Parts: sequence; structure tokens; C-alpha cells
Amino acid sequence: MSDQATESATRKERLEFNKLQKRLRRQVGSAIADFNMIEEGDKIMVCLSGGKDSYGMLDILMSLKKTAPVHFDLVAVNMDQKQPGFPEHVLPEYLDRIGIEYHIVEKDTYSIVKEIVPEGKTTCGLCSRLRRGTLYSFADDIGATKIALGHHRDDIIETLFLNMFYGGKLKAMPPKLLADNGRNVLIRPMAYCKEKDLAAFAQARAFPIIPCNLCGSQENLQRQAIKKMLTEWEQSHPGRAETIFTAISNVAPSQLADRNLFDFVGLAPTGVQTENRTAPEASSRSGPAFINAMEL
Repeated sequence: MSDQATESATRKERLEFNKLQKRLRRQVGSAIADFNMIEEGDKIMVCLSGGKDSYGMLDILMSLKKTAPVHFDLVAVNMDQKQPGFPEHVLPEYLDRIGIEYHIVEKDTYSIVKEIVPEGKTTCGLCSRLRRGTLYSFADDIGATKIALGHHRDDIIETLFLNMFYGGKLKAMPPKLLADNGRNVLIRPMAYCKEKDLAAFAQARAFPIIPCNLCGSQENLQRQAIKKMLTEWEQSHPGRAETIFTAISNVAPSQLADRNLFDFVGLAPTGVQTENRTAPEASSRSGPAFINAMEL
């Protein structure tokens, strides 16, 4: 390849990356604005697993912090679960290089999971619960006001179908959630981001990815079956995933059958025609400014 062709290819690659980065920042900014995820004075504990999604989340939040309309602090936290062969040096070296405050929380949940879960069975559920409890407690210890998780749009859609198909519940992952303990507020800043975009971003940024050898490498997980189904749907009907995600944000309780959400028992004629329900406009003290900040 000639020098001119190489230079042209480099320019094209740089242009594509800038478009991708701008899109992800805009989507993160929109999610923060729509759900009022970040407020003045927040101390946000960014959960860093070593996977592409959490690396991308940290990178984007760090860039947002430079131009955001409110002041907030970021603290990266990784939980070392003592998995055999876990490269302990990778995350500290990366976090030192980018210059962010961080903590490595060491807790041997690997041994607990392997002791309790029979060989060949899925370890993801127990692993997740143990990790979550430890991180919640650590958030209290460092005075974090929010806990940022790296789940993206596709995670949310997959969870919706997992709960429907295997749990008999119509629920997914909300972009913002009060934890069961009533103390910790969880936020998912990448709720609007596509997994394929985050994969491309991670590759372009050359993040030092650490694979999960405890649960992520297991075969035949229910989530993998759902992921395959959604991939096939998207291939045969492009845009279907986007439509499904839109549906999660556009719920009509009276058109379902949950008696706790809608008073079917007390339903009676009113003589007044009802208008079609429309979603309320998002309200956020600093929402538009957050979105504008991501354009810079």
C-alpha cells in the first residue's frame, strides 16, 4: 500500500472513530439527562470489571466530567474475586496511566461459588449476588452517592426476555434504580448505547480487556440463547431491537394484566373520552446542558 493510500485509510479510520465517539457521548448524555443520573456534588463509584463495557463507561464519563454543567467526582472500583489466573496488574497499571482515583477490592467469591454451585451449573447468579453485596458495602465505605454500572441497551433488552421466558415477569434493567438496601442509587449511563458500538470503541481505544473465566466463559447460558435469538431477529428485521427498547420506555399498564399497577376491579364507565397516553417530557435540572457537553 502506498503512503498516500495509507494516509487516506488512516484519515477514514480517524473520522469513523470520531463519529462513533460522538454518538456514544451523545447517547450517554441523553440517558443522564432523561433520568437525572448525575447531580451537583455526586461521588460516583464506577464499577470496572475489565470488560469492554465498563472500560467504555469510564472513558466516556471521564470525558463528560471535563465539560459537564455540574461538578462530580469519579472513583473507579474493581473487585478482585480471586479467579485463578486473574491478571492483577492490568487494571492498576491502566488506571495509574489515565490518572484516576481507584480501589481494588479483594474478596474470594470464586471459592464460595465453586463450593456451592454444582459442576456444570451456571454460576452467574450467585457470582453476581456476592459481587453486588460487596460493592454496595464498599460504596458506603467511600461515601459514594451513585454506583455506575456498565450495562448497555442490549443487556436491558436481553434481560427483558430472560425475565419473560424464564421468570414469568415483565421487567428489565432500569437506567436508574434504588437498591434493595434503600441506600445505594444505581445508574446505567450507557442504557442507550449499542453493544456493537461499545465493542468497536473498545477496539479503537485498545482497552486492556480481561476475560471473565468464572462465569462469562460458560456455554449454553440462557442469556446466550436470548442473545442469539435477538441477533437473528435483527438480521431478518433491522431495527427490531430499537423498537423493543422503545417499548420498554412506553408502557401502558391498562393494556396489560397486572392488578397492582392498574385498578381493573374498580374500573367503571366515566362518560369521558380518554386521550391516547403519551410519555411525559423528561425533566432534568441540567439535562440539555449534559447533552450539549457531550458534543464538545
